[in-house]
Amino acid sequence: MTENEITLALIQSLKDGRTQDFQHILDELQPYDIAVQYLHLPEKHRERFLLHLTVRQLTELMQELHRNDQVRLLERMSVDQSTKVLDLMDNDDLVSLLSDLEPTMIEELLSRMNREESSYIQKTMNYPPETAGRIMNNRYVWIPRHYTIREAIDKIRDFAEIAEYLNYLYVVDEDKKLLGVVSYKDLILGELDEQIDDVMYTRVVKVDALTDQEEVAAIISRYDFITLPVVDTENRLLGIITVDDVIDVVLQEANEDIEKLSASGKSIDFQTPPFVAAYRRLPWLILLLFIGLISGGIISRFEDTLQTVVALAFFMPMIAGMTGNTGTQSLAVVVRGLVGQKPDKKGTFKLILRELWVGIIIGVTCAVLILLIAYVWQGSLVLGLVVGSSLLLTLIIGTLAGTVIPLILYRLKIDPAVASGPLITTINDILSLLIYFGLASLFISRLM
Repeated sequence: MTENEITLALIQSLKDGRTQDFQHILDELQPYDIAVQYLHLPEKHRERFLLHLTVRQLTELMQELHRNDQVRLLERMSVDQSTKVLDLMDNDDLVSLLSDLEPTMIEELLSRMNREESSYIQKTMNYPPETAGRIMNNRYVWIPRHYTIREAIDKIRDFAEIAEYLNYLYVVDEDKKLLGVVSYKDLILGELDEQIDDVMYTRVVKVDALTDQEEVAAIISRYDFITLPVVDTENRLLGIITVDDVIDVVLQEANEDIEKLSASGKSIDFQTPPFVAAYRRLPWLILLLFIGLISGGIISRFEDTLQTVVALAFFMPMIAGMTGNTGTQSLAVVVRGLVGQKPDKKGTFKLILRELWVGIIIGVTCAVLILLIAYVWQGSLVLGLVVGSSLLLTLIIGTLAGTVIPLILYRLKIDPAVASGPLITTINDILSLLIYFGLASLFISRLM
């Protein structure tokens, strides 16, 4: 059935009181699809829809909704329902939800929860945003090293409903210090009476609770892990980070960089009201407007040169556009390359040198082409040399600007994505106009 057909079937089963048919339809849907159906339902049917969901289904629905819809869903639920749902929610999803709520509401919700779960959530919320500690959860299985494989499998069975992933079991000592890890595959292939101590891996890839979430994403990507353990400074196991949370991190970081690269710097999505979207974009654009006035001042300063050689005006937008574009391309390369990486001085120098050569190769190629075009069109070799030389220099400078500026910001502990495309483009516009008109003025007598 299509989404609309499923929606109609759900509404009809609710109207007719056919609870069994309603549940049969939901059993065939993934949590995401249940959330889609809930949002598709007319408002008058949502109350009845929620009444027929199990606590597990309510929890899965909650975890698939966006923040505003999550809050509205919480308000619709009874105290008993909301308490059970909060206890069942993955810790990282719950922390993310609570972080956007008022302190009084956070306190009220935590007070309803299971004491152990509530305590873990409070500790997790104390970690800085965008760190490993903030996105970890306690839905994992740990075992002591003296267990046999049989005992480990029995524990997996006991915690199968609670654990988010059962791919790895973490081996700890009596102080809960991480000693090793054993995969579910190793358990299946091993002998039932074999000791965990004999099959576990002692070289465990792990992260500290204060590790930046971007670095966590890079580690999971590098090793192709499904989960990653999080420890404190004394190597005590605090929680795990799962691959689905890392995907959320990657998307979040990508969206943040796109917002900064587009010079908005703040979240704007399909639901953002027009006045809010305009307000978030205006500060950068007003700044760029005033910087852009410098370009206008440069053009007016060389007005006599333009009037003397009108052909210069034809090539001016092309030079400014190409310079801005190559700078933005270099910026994108640097920002993408810095995700999860910390280049040393040697790596930084190598990157700048590489981009310099890129600028030279592109500059020479384009300069030769524009020289030939200018010469054929105007019959002036001097004009071709002026335009070609200007393009060569500005492309090299534009490439270096798009590389060096974000690297400097990175060294200053500022997110390099704030060196937004429009900012790099505007700076390169100014530089390209200065070079172009400067060379034209030097050779004005030969251009006439």
